[in-house]
This record gives sequence, structure tokens and C-alpha cells, in this order.
Amino acid sequence: MNEITITIDGRTVQTQEGEYILNAARANGIFIPAICYLTRCSPTLACRICLVEADGKQVYACNAKAKQGMEITTTTPNIESERRAIMEVYDVNHPLECGVCDQSGECELQNYTLEMGVDEQTYAIKDTHKPAQDWGLIHYDPALCIMCERCITVCKDMIGDAALSTVARGSDPIEAAFKESMPKDAYAMWNKLNKSLISPNAGDTLDCTNCGECTSVCPVGALVSSDYQYTSNAWEHKQIPATCAHCSAGCQLSYDIKHTSVENPEHKIYRVKNEWNYVSLCGAGRYGYDFENKNVTKDPAAFEAAIAAFKQADTIAFTSTITNEEALILQRLKEKFGYRLINEEARAFKSFLNAYSALSGTSLYGGDLGEVHASDFVVSIGSALKTDNPNARFAMNNALSMNKGAGLYFHPINDPVIAGMSKSVTQFNHAPMMEEAALYLILDLFGDKAAMPSSVSEYLAGFHSTKTVTVEETVDEKVTETVVKKVLNEETGVEEEVSEEVTKTVKKKVSKEVEVDENALFALLNAPAGFSDTLTKYLAKKERFSLMVGPDLYTHPNAANCARLVALIEKYTQFSVTMIPNLSNTLGVAMICDLDSERGSYTIGYNTAGNFTLSALGGGDLDMPALNQQEGTLTNIDKRVNPTNAALAFGGYVLNDIANALGLSSKYTVDYTAQLPVDAGFKATCFDALPNHYTNSGEEVRGYRLDVKAVAVSSDETVTAFDADKAINERVVYLANPVLQFSPFTAASHQLQENGGLYVSKTFMESNGWNEGDRVNVKTARGELSLNVIADGKIEGDITYLPTFDTGINSEALFDGYRFACVSIQKV
Repeated sequence: MNEITITIDGRTVQTQEGEYILNAARANGIFIPAICYLTRCSPTLACRICLVEADGKQVYACNAKAKQGMEITTTTPNIESERRAIMEVYDVNHPLECGVCDQSGECELQNYTLEMGVDEQTYAIKDTHKPAQDWGLIHYDPALCIMCERCITVCKDMIGDAALSTVARGSDPIEAAFKESMPKDAYAMWNKLNKSLISPNAGDTLDCTNCGECTSVCPVGALVSSDYQYTSNAWEHKQIPATCAHCSAGCQLSYDIKHTSVENPEHKIYRVKNEWNYVSLCGAGRYGYDFENKNVTKDPAAFEAAIAAFKQADTIAFTSTITNEEALILQRLKEKFGYRLINEEARAFKSFLNAYSALSGTSLYGGDLGEVHASDFVVSIGSALKTDNPNARFAMNNALSMNKGAGLYFHPINDPVIAGMSKSVTQFNHAPMMEEAALYLILDLFGDKAAMPSSVSEYLAGFHSTKTVTVEETVDEKVTETVVKKVLNEETGVEEEVSEEVTKTVKKKVSKEVEVDENALFALLNAPAGFSDTLTKYLAKKERFSLMVGPDLYTHPNAANCARLVALIEKYTQFSVTMIPNLSNTLGVAMICDLDSERGSYTIGYNTAGNFTLSALGGGDLDMPALNQQEGTLTNIDKRVNPTNAALAFGGYVLNDIANALGLSSKYTVDYTAQLPVDAGFKATCFDALPNHYTNSGEEVRGYRLDVKAVAVSSDETVTAFDADKAINERVVYLANPVLQFSPFTAASHQLQENGGLYVSKTFMESNGWNEGDRVNVKTARGELSLNVIADGKIEGDITYLPTFDTGINSEALFDGYRFACVSIQKV
């Protein structure tokens, strides 16, 4: 888009052509009131208080687009009158319970009522009883609802669940006299407010992925967390800026803390908040906040035992739910004492990155989720998006809904959440081990064949053949007919018959034989019938392309070849590539640590099992702080090194204490922030200098971006042919987690506590005659587990999955690296 100049209240500002006036004003610090509009979503025109004058005509700033030279006035006497009337209407019958309302103190209705100077009420109507509703994690009070429709809009346009809609309120009609006596916008808004309520599309049940974003965007107290309701006042909280610890999205959030009770002065997290105009949280980030390691004090004997264990050990095994600073401490210990560092998921990701870099010439992938949001054609390969990285799913949905986009989703498990995003998304439910075929298909459909290596283009050509098919089409055919008309003979005065030939065009169906291209990759990937025609429609007027690849590829038996294919896609197609790291700091660990493949004889385990275990979950040999008890940095999917702060105190020892006892020397863990390896793309910036906020224009000012380094490029761009016979067509089980679970830390939070089991679709459970809670034996080539059956309404098909969040289930033991394994399941 072109940059243009407009004038707002006499001030010249720069914006993009076609940008909404409201966004242009906000980006330049100019206030225009608005209740219903959300920055990344479509306008609803529900509140109408964003009325402005543009080039002498009244328009709604949330819906009117900026044009070159446009002159905008945000306030006139008529606009002020309209806005005041609208706010008066919003206050009609609104319950006066501000003293106990959970939104009081940060309520937009309160703010705008004061802003518009509403100090009396002109309008009145009989109220109706609107009982409160319990939607599980969310509480809805329709008496407080002002029908701004933010919840509906964010659920549809941002999240992709589309779980909410408006329903009839069942109230008395507004007196007809009001239509003539009050401003038209105020009357229209009041009429809608009086007629409607918010309701789940599934009836009394909220059928969604429980992100809770609707509660975040609600401007009043209508939608709140059931857990938070009536527990605190907003103005009592201290907000601790942090980074979500659960997945690689690394979302910005704040922990709202205050004392636990009158008797207990210890801080407690009461809720999590997010900058909803710029970043959306999933339910794990919103509800899984109290995973701290509680009631820990320093135990000198346990500490000495830890030091003795480190002196005996030759291996440190750990997960990626640690900070960059802790990862650097482990690397320094390796360099000093020769420890083997074991982190399988980070090692697999690092190996994948290295194989990619050998062809791409860059240390890191080129894309990020911001580019996905801005795209109009998105492809996902090798990731169960809604659980691997919910914000990647949100980005794809936002591109589809807001950019009139289209997408392709390659994954063995059929996902109704993905299908529900848009009619312009096609799922390829291919067999496991066919991920390479999906990457080849993207190269084939979108690659520059003339530029790519001849060996690759020739290999792709081998999937094509021609066949003759009979097609029926409608053609125009000219037909000449003789028409007899009666014409009056003016001389005789008698009508005479006259013949006339008339030529007209008629539609005619004809059959003909044509040669068409047949792509064998379609069949290998179970492409839906007619996909070629569908793709042609999808690609009309598409300009920005994004590819997201995920963890299924990193542990694929041919992971190195998959990585090379990803590099070729980035090089020879228009796609921007984003890789989805497995856990919260997988990317950071991969860039900092030299990782090993085999353990030695004695292992220190950090948040994982070892001969001696350091645990932030409690129950180990020495307690460690959880990520909501630490200062440090995390590296997210967008290659951004983000700061996180300690929301809660920790009374025990930290990894830095052990490192100092072993000969390293640093007063605080965050002293290592400025020492993170510059050659890996980090910057020599101290922790206290790292910002953590968004600007009014939506610019992310958090930490810093990793520098993408140039690396040596291999001249060999050949890739390996995949073996279609290795597709797994037997019954398989998948290594994944249910919605809202990522690790034992999410399960440790009180709202998300859950016991794992074998997760199956409802249809699969019914077809086998199972009931939820039945016991089954799950057996692969590597072992056997006995588990309870759990129905998952967010998957379809007969592929089951095993979780990693439940420490009581050693799911990984049944898999040989790759996330899919052949399985037999027998009911006990």
C-alpha cells in the first residue's frame, strides 16, 4: 500500500492508503472514542461513538478508510451530541453494581460515561430479567452486556472458533416516539442493545478452545473469568510484565498480583492480562498462571547433595522450559567440566536448522507470525497448529478472515477447528511419513522450475502425466430459424403472412475429450476431489505467501531432507518460511547450547528425570524456581529475545547458586543476559535495558530480534527422493497434547489440572464401543502402557494421541523419535 498524508484536527499525519481512520489516529496518538472496534478484526459498527467528520461528511472512523489529502475533524457540536446520547443509552438499565463489579476501575463504560459528561438520564424503558450464565472457565452476566460484539468479533476474526453469536433478548419494544426525538445513531444502537444478547452457538455450552480472549476484550464486566470473579479489585493489583512460559509463541502478558489474604502477605497471582489489541493469548497463558514452586526454603543439606551430584555426574539432561540465561549457565558448565547436555527436542530442532542453513545460507528462517498475519495465502505442514502453537493458528485464521485469504493444512489428523476457520482452507489428511511429499508438492505448485536445480525440477516432473478425459461444456451455437409474421399491407389494408429468417444464439452442452495433467502427489497426499480447480480459485489475486512448518518434521526419519526442502521452498517460491519451535525456549536453547545425543553413566536432570533431579515442579532432590518466579529472557518463534519478570518470590536455591559453587562467578542469573552468544545472533544487552511493550501503532517493542547470520552455503542443492512405500497406513498413535496443555507446568496450575490418557475422537470411541474412562492397553514396538480413554471433541478420524504434559505417563518411551508410531490398542 502507498503512504499518504491526511489531516486530523489540523495535524498532518502519515498513514497507509486504505487504513481505517481510527487506526491512523491511534497510531499517531490522536484520541477518537470507540467501544466496539478491535484493531486486528473487522469493524462491526455496533457502538457508533467513533463518529467523525471527513471532508465535511460524517463517517464512522472504524469503517471509513483514509484517502490522500483527507481532512478529518474528530469533534463537532453535532458529533458531541450524538456521542453523549449513545452513552446515555448505554447507561439505560445498566446495573449500578460498580462497587463489586470485576471490571470497575478499568471499565470502558465508566470511562466513556465520564468522558462524554453524562450526568443525567433522558431515556427509559422497562428492563427484563437476564440471569447470569456459567460457561465453565467463563462467567457471562447479560445484565452487564452492552452488545458491543467484541467477543463475537475476536472469536471469529482472531481466534477462529466462531463460538458466539447474538440471540433475541425477549424485551419490550422501544416506544416509537423515541425514533423521532433522539439522534438516529443513538436510537439504532439502543434498538439493537434492547433486542439482543450474546449466546454460545452450541446452546448453553461454550464449544471452543477456551482461550478466554472474549473476557479480555470485554469492555465491561459481562464476561469475566469464573475463577477471578469477586476475588479482587482491579486497582489493588500490581502488574508484572512478563512473557508466557508455555509455548514458543512467547506472548507478552502481565501477571496481576497482590497479597494472598489479610493474614497472608505473600503475593499471589490473581489473573493474567494481555494487550488484546496487539496479541491474543490461548487458554494456557490466560488460565495456567499459578505453576510456581510453592513453599520452598533453602535446604543446605539438599544443596550440598546437589553439588556432590554435579561433581559425580557426566551428563545434564533438561527441558526447554528454562531461560536463555539458565541455558548459558549449562553451556558454561559443559565447557568447564565436559558435561554432556541432553535435550532431545532442542537437539532435533537444532539439527533441522543446521540442515536448512546449509542450503538457505542463513542461520535462521526468514518469516515470523507477523508475516503470517499479513499474508493472504498460508500453508501449514507438520504441525497440529491449535496445540503446538495456538498463536500460529490465530495468525493463520486472521489471514484467512481479514485478508480474504486461503490456506492449505497438511496433517494426518483431521482437525475440525481448522476446517471451521474458513471455506477457503483445504485439509490434506495424508498418511504419516508423507510430510516430504507435502513439501515437494509446494515446490511443484509454486516453485520457479527454471531457476531451481535441474535434478529437483526433473524429479518433480516425474510425478506428472497426461490422461485423456471426457468433459462436458456449454457452448454458444448460432441457430437460424424461419419466422412467419403477419404484416399489414398498407395498400390493400389486408394482413399478409411474410417469412423471415432469424439468427439467434442458444446454449448447448457438448462432450469432448481433452488431455489434462495428472499430479501423482495429489493422490499420495489424499487431496480432495477437484483440488486443482479449488486451488485456482484460492490463488486469484493472492500476493503474500507464508509457510509454517512444525515439529513433525524435526523428528522425521528424513528430517535433514525435509529441512533442505524447506530451504528450497524459501529460495525458489514466494513463500516466507516460519518454523514452530517445540517448547517455550526451544529456539533459545538450540542457539546457545552444544547438545549431545547420548547420556553418560550419571545424569543430573533439570525438570526431567535423572540420577539427581533439580525440579521447578517440586518433588525432586533440589527445588528450583518456575518461570513465573524468575527474571530472564526467552526466545520465541518470531526470533525475538523477550524479557520476563518474577511475579512470585522463590525462597530456595537457583541454578546460578549451583554454578557459583562449582566455580563460575555471577551475582545474579540475569548477569548472563549480556553474555548471551553474539555469534548466535544475541546482543550484548543487559537485562534491565530490555523493553517489553507495544506502541499505539501496534509496533512490538519487546527485547530485541536475534540477528540472522550468514552461513556457508553448500553448492549441492540436491534432495533425496522420498519413498511412498514408507507411508504408515496402519493404525498409528501421535505424540501430542490436548488443547490448553503444553507441559507439566500447565497441568500444575489449578484451573488446568488434568490427568492424561489415550485421547481419541468421539466417533472412534463410539465405533469401538468404548466409554470415556475405559481402560485400554496401548502397545507400540517400543513398549506398552495401560491408560484411560479420553474423548477429544476437537479431532476427527481414527488417529489417537498420547500426551507429554502428564509426568505419570511416560509417553515418549513408546516412540522412536518421530511423533507417529504404529500401535495396537486393546480394551482391558
